[in-house]
Amino acid sequence: MDSFELNKIAGAVLAALLIIVGSTTFIDIATAPDHGGGEHEVVGYELPKPDAAAASGDHATAGEAAAPAAFDAATVAGLVAAASAEKGAKLFKKCTACHTGEQGGANKVGPYLWGVAGRAKGSVDGFGYSEALKAKGGNWDNEALVAFLHKPKAYIDGTKMIFGGFSADSDLADIVAYLNTLK
Repeated sequence: MDSFELNKIAGAVLAALLIIVGSTTFIDIATAPDHGGGEHEVVGYELPKPDAAAASGDHATAGEAAAPAAFDAATVAGLVAAASAEKGAKLFKKCTACHTGEQGGANKVGPYLWGVAGRAKGSVDGFGYSEALKAKGGNWDNEALVAFLHKPKAYIDGTKMIFGGFSADSDLADIVAYLNTLK
C-alpha cells in the first residue's frame, strides 16, 4: 500500500465525518423552535438588581452590610510589633524578583532593601528612583512602609514600582516586621 492510497482512505474518512456532522447540524438548525421576532432565549440566571436605596447610597436598611472601612496604615503599623518576621520572610520571596535583602546587595529592578526601615526615601546611591518617590521625602517608618506596600501607586502616584501590593493586614504587618530585621 503506497501513500497515495492512504491519502484516499483518510480523505474518505474525513468526508464521511463532514457529511455526518454537517447533516446533523443542518437538521438541528432546521428543527429548532422559533422564538418569534428573532429574539434569543435567555440562558443562565438573572442576577438580583440592587434596590433604589442601595443604589442611592442610603444604607439605613436593616440587615445590609456596612461599607468596608477605609485602609488605615497607622492601625496596621501598630500590628508590626506582634507580627511574625518568619512569615514576612516567606512573603518577601515575592519581592526578590526585583529586590535583594542582603547587606551590600546589588540593585536590581528595584533598590536593595537592606536597612530600608528608617532609611530616607529615595536614598540608595546608584538607583534611578522616580521623580514622584524623590519628591515624597521623609523616611521609611513602619506606617510609610505599610501604606506603600498596601498599594504602591496609591501611596506614591507616579512610582516605578509595578507590584500591586499586599491586601491582608496580617501580611503587611509580617512583611514590615521582616524588613525591620534587615539591619
